[in-house]
Amino acid sequence: MGARVALIDYGAGNLHSVTNALKAAGAGSIDVTANPAVVACADRIVLPGVGAFGACSRALKAVPGLTEALNVRVLGAGVPFLGICVGMQLMADSGAEFGSHAGLGWVRGTVRALAPDEPAAKVPHMGWNEVLPAAPHPLIEPGEAYFLHSFGYAGANVLATTVHGGTVTAAIGRDNMLGVQFHPEKSQRYGLALLSRFLEWQP
Repeated sequence: MGARVALIDYGAGNLHSVTNALKAAGAGSIDVTANPAVVACADRIVLPGVGAFGACSRALKAVPGLTEALNVRVLGAGVPFLGICVGMQLMADSGAEFGSHAGLGWVRGTVRALAPDEPAAKVPHMGWNEVLPAAPHPLIEPGEAYFLHSFGYAGANVLATTVHGGTVTAAIGRDNMLGVQFHPEKSQRYGLALLSRFLEWQP
């Protein structure tokens, strides 16, 4: 596979596991990078993320030229983009975690604390849950994936949900962009199949 995948390294992602999962899914060339010049040449872009929305947003925007390169490549050139966990959340307008923080603004929505309706549904939401497609999408199929998060997305462009004391967004996306709240790199066969589809995706 000749596509060059840029895995964004801004100090807030599970890079080793994601790299291994991408390789297992068939990726040939993976650049683990925060270099805007490398991002500008990428055929596919993956943005991982673990931790708090605000800290991840600040870390991403602290790299000179990186968000600009992402906007040019993803919004302008339309290369396939995958956001994972907080990487998905950063696609939103804003996140309300320890204050209000601006996201990339690629989808109209906000990230807020999970508030399950059922006392038995603990926060953080951790473990295997069903991914329930909410709209047809070539990359999203029903199945079980691994989640680990305390905040969830609410807004437009929801592609899949899961249930954890109520409905929780599992995937969002539009055009050439996909974000998943779960961790494909920890979701075994289901996750590797999704990554494989992403590597072949021609939106």
